[in-house]
Amino acid sequence: MIEQAIAPVTHDLGQFEVRRVLPSKGRTMVGPFIFVDEFGPAQLDMGSGMDVRPHPHINLATVTWLFEGAIDHRDSLGTFATIRPGQVNLMTAGRGIVHSERSPADERTSGPRLFGMQTWLALPDGREEIDPAFEAQTGLPVVEDNCAKATVIMGTLWGRKAPTTTHAETIYAEIVLAPGGSLPIDADADERAVMLVGGEASVDGQELSPYTLAVLAPGATMRLSSASGGRVMLLGGEAFATKRHVWWNFVSSSRERINAAKDDWRAGNFPLVPGDSEAFIPIPDQPKTVSYP
Repeated sequence: MIEQAIAPVTHDLGQFEVRRVLPSKGRTMVGPFIFVDEFGPAQLDMGSGMDVRPHPHINLATVTWLFEGAIDHRDSLGTFATIRPGQVNLMTAGRGIVHSERSPADERTSGPRLFGMQTWLALPDGREEIDPAFEAQTGLPVVEDNCAKATVIMGTLWGRKAPTTTHAETIYAEIVLAPGGSLPIDADADERAVMLVGGEASVDGQELSPYTLAVLAPGATMRLSSASGGRVMLLGGEAFATKRHVWWNFVSSSRERINAAKDDWRAGNFPLVPGDSEAFIPIPDQPKTVSYP
């Protein structure tokens, strides 16, 4: 059964919308997932693109997954990677990293498509200050039959394990159901949730609302199904015993560590992003991303 439904807060960014379900007033985390954004689908204007200027992170890992389009990732490790559908980008911030996300130049001419997920994973106790790192994984395991196809992005699901690094026990998958398709949802994770991002689907007969995070009751085997076809994201993993705080782009078990990161960004103490060091996002007075209370 669905034990909690978290409706998204929608941010209109002009040419596309971003829908955020975590963190929310009703819940901060599902497993290690502490931030869940869905963006698009959108067709941007010819000659334009998405431009997220360099900004910092600490004590988390970002996970980017696209359904349509492409994004150029650059970070302060010197990484440059273009993410496209079928590839997962995992950036581990650890003690601190800076990155930017922009539409590729060759996509801007005809007007970029943009549709995907951006999520953050809190790093577990004792690993919050690990060295920053980046990886891009393709060749992810796929579980499918005639009416259902599931791509395992992180963790182990349906007996298949993704090669993507996990710092805590994590499950993450994209499920595409054809009309009449269904798939069991593994019950092993401490916490699980699903989000309908296209079409229609239900869990044990309970209809899913578009872009709403449906938190599932722990320990119960359930079945995801669709009468007319749908796309669903499954996410979750181990429950954290220690509270995590969120402020802007910073996550930590320590508010003092977040305050120190604010001071470091204001003072220019974070490293620069090679190839994208001329601009940056300043610290906001009132960020849109915060944990409660």
